[in-house]
Amino acid sequence: MGEVSKLTGLEPHVLRNWEKTYTQLSPKKNSAGNRVYKEQELSLLFRIKELLHEKKYSAEGVQEILNGDKEETKSQLSPQAKRDLTEVRVFLKDLLERI
Repeated sequence: MGEVSKLTGLEPHVLRNWEKTYTQLSPKKNSAGNRVYKEQELSLLFRIKELLHEKKYSAEGVQEILNGDKEETKSQLSPQAKRDLTEVRVFLKDLLERI
């Protein structure tokens, strides 16, 4: 799990939580009790991370997408608009900390 944690940039407790939340994610355990992630499960981890952290879906929204019940919406924003909004978000967070 340590290697997968480093590879994905996710803490081990997050990985364990996602195993409970997303039934599609179920790594097998070896004889020592360590989780063994296959390539398909690693891809799923990166997909979940993208949906949660980058595209800002809720856990329920991610589950619906993974189940095929909901299609992922494509962003209508240009790359420049996304950068501008990111800058505004950073500015507002900094401003909030100063207040």
